[in-house]
Amino acid sequence: MKFNLIVIGTSLGGLDALQIMLRDLPKNFPVPLAIVQHRHKASDDTLVVLLQRYSNLVVKEVEDKEEISPGCVYLAPADYHLLVESMNKAVSCPYFALSTDAPVTYARPSIDVLFETAADAYAEKLIGVLLTGANQDGVQGLAKIKARGGITIVEEPSTAFCPVMPKAAIAAGVAKIVLPLADISAFLVKICNF
Repeated sequence: MKFNLIVIGTSLGGLDALQIMLRDLPKNFPVPLAIVQHRHKASDDTLVVLLQRYSNLVVKEVEDKEEISPGCVYLAPADYHLLVESMNKAVSCPYFALSTDAPVTYARPSIDVLFETAADAYAEKLIGVLLTGANQDGVQGLAKIKARGGITIVEEPSTAFCPVMPKAAIAAGVAKIVLPLADISAFLVKICNF
């Protein structure tokens, strides 16, 4: 199975979790990653700078209408929802879009918005990963990824800085795979045929 995108959602404790995940992905990892990390709406580019220190891949904030390319880690900008726009006659492949629509589950960017739009665009060629966090954002999005045939991975709650989000996904029955944080990257490398 060839996967075309990995979407990752995290909130409280996410910086440390993302650093662990990204440091273990090789520089020629073939599948692009898109991340929603809940953060204050006035945040600057500090998160990108911090994550780049731990990543062998290029880390960047998404720009509206940006094409999705392998070898990149795309980060939702502060105070914008990150969406994946599906293919249409004018565009040959999915691309990112940004939105200032109302917060979802009290968050903008919302994990659910990214996960749900990516599921519509990629179906079974999508991997969704839900990490540490203090609310239930991402649970509905994982449900849609699972329903469309994608792979859903949830951090083992005992390894999460804040286990609320992973526990909610497990309780909802939307986690196909539950892994300790330290094992997620190795699993992604394995299933992406790398």
